Amino acid sequence: MSDEAKSRTVAESQSERSEIVFPSDSNALGFLFGGRLMQYIDLVGAMAASRHARSFTVTASMDHLDFLSPVRVGELLILKASVNRAYRTSMEVGVRVMVEDVVEQRLRHVSSAYLTFVAINREGVRQVVPQVVPETEHQKRRHEDAGRRREMRAGETQRKKEMRAALGEEWHV
Repeated sequence: MSDEAKSRTVAESQSERSEIVFPSDSNALGFLFGGRLMQYIDLVGAMAASRHARSFTVTASMDHLDFLSPVRVGELLILKASVNRAYRTSMEVGVRVMVEDVVEQRLRHVSSAYLTFVAINREGVRQVVPQVVPETEHQKRRHEDAGRRREMRAGETQRKKEMRAALGEEWHV
């Protein structure tokens, strides 16, 4: 990695995606499927991660996904993603989802999620990523919060690993 690529600002990789919710995206009540929203979140998150890493990226985890408000057929979704923090080969990306009322010119927050992406090359080998330079107070808070979430994820991963080891080969039965 060149010296210039050792860090990037949050703004350099921010990504946005817009979608109109169609009937094929919804359940019988006319509300957007949660799984479809997860797909959109994953896609816009991957865009930000790939821009930051300037590499292929794969989703390692999605957590803290909150569905705050239902989304109806015909509504306009706005998804915004930012890399909150980068580690050696992974990055935490935050995604905020809003519904835009185009008539009233208002936004309604409907979902948020945090995802971890890993940078890889064409052979699937992990790639070192640039560090994130948070510039605003909001970005600095998100950067610090990402560190705390990483510690919690690491603890939960270790707990699950120990539980599987204790249960042995029949843990899934």
